[in-house]
Amino acid sequence: MLSARTAWIFDLDGTLAQPQHDFDAMKQQLGLPLDLPLMEGLNGLPAARRAAAWETVAAWEHALADRALAATGVHDLLEALVGRGCRVGILTRNRRDVALRTLDALGLQAHFAAADVLGRDEAAPKPAPDGILRLLRRWNAVPSDAVMVGDSVHDVGAARAAGVFGVLVGPQPTAEAVALADLVLEGLPQVA
Repeated sequence: MLSARTAWIFDLDGTLAQPQHDFDAMKQQLGLPLDLPLMEGLNGLPAARRAAAWETVAAWEHALADRALAATGVHDLLEALVGRGCRVGILTRNRRDVALRTLDALGLQAHFAAADVLGRDEAAPKPAPDGILRLLRRWNAVPSDAVMVGDSVHDVGAARAAGVFGVLVGPQPTAEAVALADLVLEGLPQVA
């Protein structure tokens, strides 16, 4: 089923890169509600506080990018997909420049065309399907050609909204994410 798919879109942090973001600590530092995702909490701040909070988050994201470690199996998976002629892209809720920096730190930049790396400023953030659909248009692909691989409800929610096959990877998925996923796997080595 997956082997016939030629358009592969990946989340970055927690999927291709080992998870390292302590979102709750950052939300506490910024005085944001713990029950909201970071981005939604930031966007709910008064305008007078929002810009400074986003700057704090950007600095944090850049620092984490430099320390990024590849998830188990990521190099083998990408080599197999690219070797089969598949298109591969990134859709992240992070900033694009941070995503490119993370790919460099992981040694994965050669697998991805820069134009195929989309962040929160290039497309509406997941779970909106916009980034997936944008990549599919760029690749002249249709949803039935595509797979979205990620570790969160945002990733599989975007996959569901775009009509692509959603693969949830990670050791402790939430029940909400499992309900949206087409396939749940423990890690990337099981994907290929």
